[in-house]
Amino acid sequence: MAKDPTFQFGEDHLTASIALGLAQGTIKGVFSEKCLQHVNVSYQRVQRIVEKGNTVYGINTGFGPLCNTKISKEDTKILQSNILQSHSVGVGDPISTELAKIMLILKIHALSKGFSGIAETTLQRMLWHLDNDAIPVVPSQGSVGASGDLAPLSHLFLPLIGLGKVEYQGKTIPTQELFKQNGLQPLDLGPKEGLALINGTQFIAAHGVMVVHKLQHCLRHADIIGAMMLEGLQGSMKPFFEELHQLRPFKGNQHVAGRIRTLLQGSEILEDHIDCERVQDPYSLRCMPQVHGASRNTWLHLKELLEIELNSVTDNPVIINDELTISGGNFHGQPLAMALDYAALAASEIGNISDRRIYLALEGNSPGVPKLLMNDTGINSGYMILQYTTAALASENKSLCFPASADSIPTSLGQEDHVSMGSISGRKALNIINNVEKILAIELLTAAQAFEYRKPLKSGVVLDEIHTFLRTKVAFAANDRVFADDIEKGIEIIQNHEIIDLVESVMKEKELTWDAPHLDEFETY
Repeated sequence: MAKDPTFQFGEDHLTASIALGLAQGTIKGVFSEKCLQHVNVSYQRVQRIVEKGNTVYGINTGFGPLCNTKISKEDTKILQSNILQSHSVGVGDPISTELAKIMLILKIHALSKGFSGIAETTLQRMLWHLDNDAIPVVPSQGSVGASGDLAPLSHLFLPLIGLGKVEYQGKTIPTQELFKQNGLQPLDLGPKEGLALINGTQFIAAHGVMVVHKLQHCLRHADIIGAMMLEGLQGSMKPFFEELHQLRPFKGNQHVAGRIRTLLQGSEILEDHIDCERVQDPYSLRCMPQVHGASRNTWLHLKELLEIELNSVTDNPVIINDELTISGGNFHGQPLAMALDYAALAASEIGNISDRRIYLALEGNSPGVPKLLMNDTGINSGYMILQYTTAALASENKSLCFPASADSIPTSLGQEDHVSMGSISGRKALNIINNVEKILAIELLTAAQAFEYRKPLKSGVVLDEIHTFLRTKVAFAANDRVFADDIEKGIEIIQNHEIIDLVESVMKEKELTWDAPHLDEFETY
């Protein structure tokens, strides 16, 4: 039986998809001998600093505004335990167990690089939590995103010293109960270990991982559903021609146009209205490459920055060698905070243009497609009110688009006088994406309804298969019904990536390939 693939913490290159694989258990995280050697060398360097009595921030001094308070050799261990407790001030609902698990994975990888002075025993205990799916409970609010994600990381590592709570075997239990069940004892943290654990950007970066993952699926869905809506409303194919996008060669624009060309390949619907009198389509159809493409470019920017962050050392101070310890600012979340705010805007715009296409479908201006997507209106309201929901969601997203990274409130008595607020950037971005999934689900329903009126003409083979699949889940609506039930099914289809999986399956079966440039950049993370 083949073994699961492995990832060597501290050595291998971490990506968003690998982090998700580690969280889902499809990839096994391990420590190599080389990694542990680097970790132990760094740990010994911290011990020598303590023995010599040299003043180094966070090892034998207080924290933040107490950086000039010298701590005795005897009290350096107490200091590390105290910092976990004093900084555990998070509030709000806990983040998902998956997000907390990703935080743990990212922190193990950063500490395993051997610049943080962490003990091997501490790293092994962290890996034990991951391997045994005993995941700490982490509140969602309380980080300002500089000096790292202090509050959430403190909660993440309270279980190392026997405090806090964990999600274990489907229940939330006190850490002490976890220890009793597994014969564990609290760790005795050494000098600098507590600070190394809580300094870092892993709360922000974990949200970045989920944003990259979920936003990419929204972008894929938007192209597919938009192509179906284009067919349903008999839109023109010309705005997607390669020749146009060679004249303005943004990668995202070219990629989206190519995807839609592939989806419409062989369409009888397109052929049926090739000589129609309509000069040009509304922007929500015609400008999909430009709008979806701009959001694609934003996603690519975030992906590239996130990969740098996932493979960086972001705690403080950093132990370079025996002679050099640097108290710097690698914990500052600004590089990801700004990118996550940008990604939030990109996601919101996907929902915004989707809502516009839904509205367009209801107007009844496309030949053969009735107003409100239903023939017998008056007694029936048709799909009218579904667009109210997308309007509400799109409006909510706009209100969430204010960039958290534009704000900074000084903390730590002025020692931390500029902070990133990147934790809020990440949380808002995920909230927006969750709303976009709902908007796209409603566009899927309306596009399929419009698509129905093009029968018996066929679209491209991929879109026809999607429509057939959808009709096994949601029936054509000849009369009003409780559309909330349809919407829930649509949301489930979007969140489970059923359409994306179907597209890939059909293309493989029919031996089709994407006529879309920059595939590797946009389709992998």
